Parts: sequence; C-alpha cells; structure tokens
Amino acid sequence: MPSLQFVALRLLADGRFRSGEDIARAAGVSRGSVWLAVRELERAGLEIHRVRGRGYRLSQSVSVLDAAQIAHHLGTAAPQFALEVVDSVGSTNTLLMQRANAGAPSAAAVAAENQAAGRGRMGRAWHAGIGGALTFSLLWRFERGAGALAGLSLAVGVALARVFESLGAAGAMLKWPNDVLWRGAKLAGILIEMQGDALGPSLAVIGIGINVRLSESVRKRVDQPITDLETACGKTLDRNEVLARLLVELHRVLEEFASDGFGALHGEWQRRHAYQGRVVTLALPDGRVESGVARGVADDGALLVETATVLRRYHTGDVSVRVN
Repeated sequence: MPSLQFVALRLLADGRFRSGEDIARAAGVSRGSVWLAVRELERAGLEIHRVRGRGYRLSQSVSVLDAAQIAHHLGTAAPQFALEVVDSVGSTNTLLMQRANAGAPSAAAVAAENQAAGRGRMGRAWHAGIGGALTFSLLWRFERGAGALAGLSLAVGVALARVFESLGAAGAMLKWPNDVLWRGAKLAGILIEMQGDALGPSLAVIGIGINVRLSESVRKRVDQPITDLETACGKTLDRNEVLARLLVELHRVLEEFASDGFGALHGEWQRRHAYQGRVVTLALPDGRVESGVARGVADDGALLVETATVLRRYHTGDVSVRVN
C-alpha cells in the first residue's frame, strides 16, 4: 500500500475531523490524491465519515503502530529487542527471515500496519484490517537443532494466552497446535518458520497475528468463528502497549523454552487446552481423517487422541471439534 494512505491514517488516527486540504498539505499531494487514499483505507476495513466543510473522520480512533511508543511501553526491556516497524510489507515472516539470513540478532522483531500477503498455517490467507490487528514476527536463535524445537508453537501460545488474560480476556484457551481462542472463536494465530543444522544452531521466525478490533468487512471475509481482543477484554486497547507486553512475555517464555524445552510449559498448556476431553476430528496432510477423544499433548508437543483401541500421537494435522 503506498505511503500516502499511512500519512492520512496517522492524521486521522485521533478520531477528529481533518479537512482534505489539511491532509493534502501535510502529505504534499493534491486533494484528489487524498480522496483516493481515503478510499483505499476504507477498502482496507476502516470506517470513515465524510462531512462537507469539515472533511474526514474515523468512526473510532486508532492506535497507529509507532516504534517510539512501543519502546516507551517496553521500558527497561527495550534494549533486549531490535524492533522495526513498517507501514506495509508482503509478510513480516518473510522480511524477518531475510533479516535473519543477513545476521539479525536474536529478539529482532518486525511489526507491520499492513500485510499484503499475510498467511497462516497450511498456506491459508490471513485477513487483517488496517489499524485493527497486530501482525508481527519475532526472531529467536537457538543453540539446539531445529529437530529439538518440538512444541515451540505451543510455548508461544502459552505466552499469548498469559498476556491476553492480563489485559482482561479471561478464559483465553489454546487450540493445537497454533491458535488462541476465546469463547470458541479464533483470537490469534501463530506461524513458525525454522532454519538450521540438524545438531544446531538453528533459528525460528515466529509470526503472530492478533485480532485487536475487527471491522465488519474483515469478519465477512473469514469463513470461521472469529473474535477480537477488545471484545474479549471489554475495553479499547493501545496496540503499542499490547505489542510491548507480548514481546516481554515472549522473551521470558522463549528463554525458558531454550533452556528446558516444552516440558516446563506442558502443564499450563494442558490447562488451557480448548478441546480437552472432547471428540475431535483430525485432517491429516495425506488426506486421511482421524477421530477420537482429545487427551492433550505429550511433552514433545504431539497431540494425543484416544480411539476405541489406542492412544495415538500426531505431530501435524488440522483439528476441529466433531459435530454429531
């Protein structure tokens, strides 16, 4: 998305009226260009009011991502992170992997206001409206090989659920292997990409997408139950503060995971398991569909499903609650 849209977004972020002339002057463009930029913001999911003689106004104020504000909320933890905030990118995971291959340090992070090619697990598209989502990636370097990082997405899920609950989203639950749910609807998703030698070292780029405030246009594009963090918390949130709190908790959990593996977080994940004891179906990559009772996860992060005859372990697949 061209930068003009983000100039307009920042000027409109406080929810007050701004004239097209004021926006044009600030951006150094014509009023016609401003009109087109506002149209693009509307297509991206923002609701904008137009009033002749007064200009444009967002229906709700937006906390625009800002590196200085995030650093302020990080406080003394700020030096632990190499944070980059961009207006628009194809994928934060792709960009951060490029940074990693160029030598970026552990705890480097990229956050984007807009992802043109955001994706979820199994190649699914990730739909997120401008100003209403948190889409970011965090790099972590491990001394161990990638094969020893089993359960990493589950550990990340625990970190997210902790922060969501600290913000007021009581009852945040985890869906194997990489989703956070609230009241059965998807609140956040995790996509992890790894590189490294079999015996180490290795690295993981941890991509996270969180619904903070969902517009109706975004809801209509998604074919599954979804919710947002402001609904779960019952209040308006500053995305800069939310991101800072997430980074701090992720740093804490990833240090623990690097030292002790998933085992140290296993009990908490089990307590937060959304489908524990329920009959589930599991769609496997080879096309088979298995069903049974979800019995949590093993210490290596494998999903445990009990059938009539045996307790099976699965390391990949798409799980859902079975509907009778």
